[in-house]
Amino acid sequence: MSRGNELKLSTKTRAIPVAMALAGSLALAACGASNESDTGSGSSDASGSAEQLSGTLNGAGSSAQQAAMQGWTAGFSKSQPDVTVNYDPVGSGGGREQFISGGVDFAGSDAALSDDEVTQAQQRCGGGDVFELPNYISAIAVVYNLPGVSDLQLSPDTIAKLFAGTITTWNDPAIAADNPDAQLPSTAITPVHRGDKSGTTKNFTDYLAKAAPTSWTAGAVDEWPSQGGEAANGTSGVVSAVQAGEGAIGYADESQAGSLGVAKIKVGDEFVKPSSEAAAKVVDSSSVVSGRGQYDFALDLNRTTTDPSEYPIVLVSYHIGCTQYDDATQADLVKAFMGYVISEDGQKAAADQAGSSPISDTTRGNSQKAVDAITSR
Repeated sequence: MSRGNELKLSTKTRAIPVAMALAGSLALAACGASNESDTGSGSSDASGSAEQLSGTLNGAGSSAQQAAMQGWTAGFSKSQPDVTVNYDPVGSGGGREQFISGGVDFAGSDAALSDDEVTQAQQRCGGGDVFELPNYISAIAVVYNLPGVSDLQLSPDTIAKLFAGTITTWNDPAIAADNPDAQLPSTAITPVHRGDKSGTTKNFTDYLAKAAPTSWTAGAVDEWPSQGGEAANGTSGVVSAVQAGEGAIGYADESQAGSLGVAKIKVGDEFVKPSSEAAAKVVDSSSVVSGRGQYDFALDLNRTTTDPSEYPIVLVSYHIGCTQYDDATQADLVKAFMGYVISEDGQKAAADQAGSSPISDTTRGNSQKAVDAITSR
């Protein structure tokens, strides 16, 4: 990664990252967290009692993780002042490609590795195990702009029809059936979707494909499959477009919904609003993709849960790396940083910075097994 294109965040004098906007990539200068993997706690140690490390750790990938990465590197700096973490938010696909080619030590990705990519990653890891850790969880809200309707309820099939363009006005019988007590206007519906490649789109359409397969037939895709509705780039673009248009509806990171209406989604027999607890809980109820390594925790998300304490429209973003590295220093750095990321302190730092949902103790315990296994050949 070219240092001329990096955005550097100094962590030696302050815990809050300072950004200098330079061309399209992000370098985060950070200090490491305590690596307490021998205890299995995964908690950070800001007191400086951890073994002091030095060196540079390079990662690339998901832009959704960018704000969280700022929180992680700032917190990591409290115990490891001589470690620099560079993270380039080139996008999930770019991060996976760079990791597989050996260009970075770890990747951030809003989608798990494909079967072909798993094989390539194993080769990159010298034939050893690959880890995929679901370290970033964010609820995706269905946001809307409809004056006079403050408590919108939507079933999965209705949502699918709204975004497929088969429901065109807000007083449609399907919406009325979900909202028997609401006074619904005849306002035209403008569905707003991401115009760029997006992990949020991939996770949202995965929900539609699994929860309403007869009404959403385009599958799980990271690029919107139709020309209907209005396209906007980035989460901020979608939020702005929905804010600007009466009758508009879109999907966005729940932490960015602002003053927009947030729909309740039908789960089982109840309608549920997104929350950090419900987003983390649906991850716990999801199954690990079968046929992969013992430290690969890629998830087949439980989008069709009927438990109203779970919220099924979530984005899960992974950290991907090797359990064995050629260089002992790199192994130590990856182990220390991932140990901090999954710790309670690390997850709180991400939540404070990015509004993400902290992982549960169950998810942390699984991820700790992978962190414990990281070593050099």
